[in-house]
Amino acid sequence: MGNEAIAGLGFAGLFALLALRVPIGVAMGLVGVGGFGAVVGLGPALNLLAQSPIRTLTDFNLTLIPFFVLMGVLATNSGLSRDLFATGRAWLGRFRGGLGLASIGACAGFAAICGSSVATAATMTKIAYPEMKKAGYDDRASTGIIAAGGTLGILIPPSVILAIYAFITEQDVSTLLIAGIGPGILAVAIYMATVSLVYGRRLPRDESFSLSAALASLRGVWAVILLFLAVILAIYFGLTTATEAAAFGAVCTAIIGFSRGQLTPRILLDSLVEALRTTVSIYTILIGAIIFGYFLAVTRVPQELTDFLVGLGLGPYATLILIMVLFLVMGCFLDAMAMIILMVPIVFPVIVALGFDPVWFGIIIVMTVELALITPPVGMNVFVIGSIAQRVSLPTIFRGVLPFVIADVFRLALLIAFPIIVLWLPTQMN
Repeated sequence: MGNEAIAGLGFAGLFALLALRVPIGVAMGLVGVGGFGAVVGLGPALNLLAQSPIRTLTDFNLTLIPFFVLMGVLATNSGLSRDLFATGRAWLGRFRGGLGLASIGACAGFAAICGSSVATAATMTKIAYPEMKKAGYDDRASTGIIAAGGTLGILIPPSVILAIYAFITEQDVSTLLIAGIGPGILAVAIYMATVSLVYGRRLPRDESFSLSAALASLRGVWAVILLFLAVILAIYFGLTTATEAAAFGAVCTAIIGFSRGQLTPRILLDSLVEALRTTVSIYTILIGAIIFGYFLAVTRVPQELTDFLVGLGLGPYATLILIMVLFLVMGCFLDAMAMIILMVPIVFPVIVALGFDPVWFGIIIVMTVELALITPPVGMNVFVIGSIAQRVSLPTIFRGVLPFVIADVFRLALLIAFPIIVLWLPTQMN
């Protein structure tokens, strides 16, 4: 049996296992070992199975993942998200659709200490959705705004997804994290503009502006703002590695939680357990992906895909759009992390062959994954919000998020046309 046939059977087996609800890390590991053994031999495949977990768990570049995860869990359990929303409401409530604007701002602030889109969407649904309902917002507008704002979690640093992309493609994780700042700010601006343009006329003006109340609201978030700036500036100026900055951020988040009286020893222990579970899940997927990657390498799937796509003569940008559409389709079956881990090793050689900047492509593909999180028929953020706001139907949420899908397409077009938006800050790093 030829390598092409073995690769085809491998992908068929992988999707069959996923259809049977086998965890994706386990599925990729099983297919990887089986496929690698079919090509190279059982002995080398078993050696690969023995060595890959150890190499992954001891890789220094990946040690920032548990710290970023813990930072997000501690931020959630310390009630920081509620204060972020209250601050946004105090400053933006005077505008029409002010609670919607506050939700986008709170999602951005929470993303800066969380790094997970699903966690951001779930947390803000519990906090912002009831407040918008009380203020007279309809379900379509309120859930659409939260679903879109939640996608900021995987773009604005710290971002676990960007860290994993850096590991897979052997890029500098600090450069990628800094590269996400400009597009993240652009996303917040475009989302707020979308709220104002699409929903602003029919949404209520929430409350009058009070400078004293707005300034007072900063007491609950000033520490978070300083923490975010400290972590980002330390990475930007090369004062620490990304891993050291992540460890510092996790410790400081715990200190902030204790100082606010929201974090107790019991909650800290629960947070550590929750972070451990999430980290184990991520590492399981990574180990499976690495094994599966070896299988792809020996069957030469990435090289043959590169030759095929380049040989089509579509041109670099048409090929890029084709790859982005492929990610959107995969979003119907996989979550954000699974998409990155499974697809990037396959398409990355194509991107390099076409001459695109790897850091720029990382931001573009993460934004494409963001779009997949809210695009019908299967948008992960939509389903998360639907599971919490159970009285709201999924079609209603999808209708509410449609203007933001259009806004995301516009944002992607801007970043493709003007790569400097992504690359300017990284080029200024020490």
